[in-house]
Amino acid sequence: MQSAPPPVEFWQALRFWLKLGFISFGGPAGQIAIMHQELVERRRWISEKRFLHALNYCMVLPGPEAQQLATYLGWLMHRTPGAVMAGALFVLPSLVILIALSWIYLVWGQTPLVAGLFYGIKPAVAAIVVQAAWRIGSRTLTHPLLWGIAAASFVAIFFLQLPFPLIVLGAALLGYFGGRFRPAVFDSHASHTSKQACYGPALIDDHTPLAAHTKHSSAGLAKVLLAGALLWSLPMGLLIGLLGWQHTYTQMSWFFTKAALLTFGGAYAVLPYVYQGAITTYGWLTPAQMMDGLALGETTPGPLIMVVAFVAFLGGYGQALLGPDALFAAGALAACLVTWFTFLPSFIFILAGGPFIESTQGQLKFTAPLTAITAAVVGVIVSLALFLGIHVLWPEGGADLRTALQGRFDAVSALIAIAAGVALFKLKRSVIQVIMGSALVGLAIRLLAL
Repeated sequence: MQSAPPPVEFWQALRFWLKLGFISFGGPAGQIAIMHQELVERRRWISEKRFLHALNYCMVLPGPEAQQLATYLGWLMHRTPGAVMAGALFVLPSLVILIALSWIYLVWGQTPLVAGLFYGIKPAVAAIVVQAAWRIGSRTLTHPLLWGIAAASFVAIFFLQLPFPLIVLGAALLGYFGGRFRPAVFDSHASHTSKQACYGPALIDDHTPLAAHTKHSSAGLAKVLLAGALLWSLPMGLLIGLLGWQHTYTQMSWFFTKAALLTFGGAYAVLPYVYQGAITTYGWLTPAQMMDGLALGETTPGPLIMVVAFVAFLGGYGQALLGPDALFAAGALAACLVTWFTFLPSFIFILAGGPFIESTQGQLKFTAPLTAITAAVVGVIVSLALFLGIHVLWPEGGADLRTALQGRFDAVSALIAIAAGVALFKLKRSVIQVIMGSALVGLAIRLLAL
């Protein structure tokens, strides 16, 4: 009989989280799959049930669910230092890489080489988002009622343009009452209880007693909230005092704080909000540049919401916020600022809410709303895939849905998207393989057209 793995030292975990920061490709779905494979199946640091319980909580939070899940698991294993380590290492490699790629994009982005690469990558990104919806949906939508919630969520956000927090609230209510009247439908753990036997006992298993640091206390909650308030207000106060409220750095910090707090459903749900604000409201970049930034986000490790670093870099660079002789520094500072304000709430949510969530294991009145919200998120991701697909296939269409289908249909992009979909779904190729192959196809097409 297999025994549970030995306790994991802090530095052993640090090496894993650092490695994850460099290999976590594929957007939220791919990153969650990597963590599941490494931590549940291969290393057995945490059981399937405990992993999914944490994941459902992260799904309901505003912000990037994959980064929050890493923070949560790091906290379970090594307290607050483990949470900070896991969450930060999930982000920092991507930040450094995206700052460099954003600079290259601005300096050489219009050359045939770079333009051709992006031409091939964009339709592949649309196919990748479709795959993300499928992978999350196949794990979550285990009953026709959950499929109905996902479909209603799609209609609500894509056609009715209802705010996502309202959709989350509606799904949570459905889950709450569904858990009371149809408990078998909304019991997300029921279909996973037999899987852990295939992997063997875990270090943090289904019945492992709660560690001292995972138990709720009013004093612990107060410390977390006070620390979070100080870590937000001190840099924000410094920006306002030195630059003023209307300065672009201050407005970026405030806008991405709102993005972190008010947008639910992870990176794919946040992007439409960022798109609207960064392009329509502030004019930090163009719709075409936003698509290119999303393509860069898909081709670099780390959370997909790191596209905010690209948005900020272009805004800081384009507006020469530190003067015409310091364009790179202006963009890099903007990227670092928005990364801080985007991800700080994620750490607070995990450290403040984790103890309560750990105490709700197996309580259907708490887990059923999370299951319904996760189903609603699937519909939101499908809406984003359709949004991206329309703008890739009709590149000359307007930003509004009513005008998006106007202009020339790009049949070549459609063929690239179909081929990317076949590679992902039928041939089981990785995201990186699909991105690289699509980029080479796009480059060849552009070079032949010269």
